[in-house]
Amino acid sequence: MSLEELIHNCKKGDRKAQSQLYSKYAAVLFGICLKYSRNKAEAEDSLHDSFMTIFNKIAQYKSEGSFEGWIKRITVNTVLQKYRKEKLLEVVSDNYTKEEVVEIQEKDATIPLQTLLKYIQELPDKYRTTFNLYVLDGYSHKEISNLLGTSEGTSKSNLARARMILKEKIETKTTEAIIGLLIIVLDNSL
Repeated sequence: MSLEELIHNCKKGDRKAQSQLYSKYAAVLFGICLKYSRNKAEAEDSLHDSFMTIFNKIAQYKSEGSFEGWIKRITVNTVLQKYRKEKLLEVVSDNYTKEEVVEIQEKDATIPLQTLLKYIQELPDKYRTTFNLYVLDGYSHKEISNLLGTSEGTSKSNLARARMILKEKIETKTTEAIIGLLIIVLDNSL
């Protein structure tokens, strides 16, 4: 069945078409949910909520633009709405200075992807959300401030703090790995 037929049948409430649509896009949307969530269980809940919203709003899709882009935007908005309801994205400070900008060095990029995902998930909600929207999804600070109901300065500050926390975790992991290698080398040379 083509995507157009799936969408058409989903608009009619066809459960089989909904199941096929779910199978087709669940992995992609779960990845989005996972990067905005604190853990796997929370991501699974967000995925479920996202598909409920997609199926409830599919009649609004007018076949203009990418369907995948449309469902990804719904998924991001569903996750963000959950955080807004839980008051997890409250503004702490509007102070932003250029000194807060932290760049992660290329040498630090040797951290395994699973470890980086874990570090991102461990970020406080407002930092994780801003980091994901800006770095991974390409939103501008203006768009982020509109989505989260904050100022652009808060978005910039949250991004800088997220980068700083990630950099510290990566540096700690790298230092621990070097110490571990030294211990192995020293043990083997004795």
